[in-house]
Amino acid sequence: DGSIIVRQRGTKFHAGTNVGCGRDHTLFAKADGKVKFEVKGPKNRKYISIVAE
Repeated sequence: DGSIIVRQRGTKFHAGTNVGCGRDHTLFAKADGKVKFEVKGPKNRKYISIVAE
């Protein structure tokens, strides 16, 4: 855990389950598991989650 998943300028991807967002919008894993990308919500935002195994 603590591994960086995405470095980004602004929130192109939003933090989902078990994912933290750093001060510079870097997304990092809070737990071990598989990375899951999903698009949801009325604004079709892209979320990255960690699914525990």
